[in-house]
Amino acid sequence: MPAFRLPLSGNVTQSINPWTMLFNPVGSQVGLVNIDLGQSSQPEVEQEVLTDVASYGKQIGRIEDALIVLLDHFNPGRSLTVQEQQAIDGLRDLVSEVQKVKHRHKVG
Repeated sequence: MPAFRLPLSGNVTQSINPWTMLFNPVGSQVGLVNIDLGQSSQPEVEQEVLTDVASYGKQIGRIEDALIVLLDHFNPGRSLTVQEQQAIDGLRDLVSEVQKVKHRHKVG
C-alpha cells in the first residue's frame, strides 16, 4: 500500500543529543578534541575563503607542494648550516608523512 502524506508532512528526523542540549546554550564544547582557531581580524573573509575556496588543510597542502618544487630546484650559493639543512629535511619528512596518511585514506 502506498504511503499517504499530507502536504508539508515529509519525513522528519530529529537527533536528540543530551550533550548538545545541555552545553550548547552556554557556548561550551564537549569532546575529546576541541579546536579553537583563535580570533580573526576579518572573520567574514576567513569564513568565505574556507567555505568557497579551500580548507586550511588544502591551503597548507598546496603550500607544501610548492615548497617541495622550489626545494627540488634550490641551488644555494653557499653551504647550508646544520640548522638550515635540518629545517629543510624536517619539512621534507613532514610532507612525506602527510602523503603517507593521505595514501592510506586514498586522498589526492
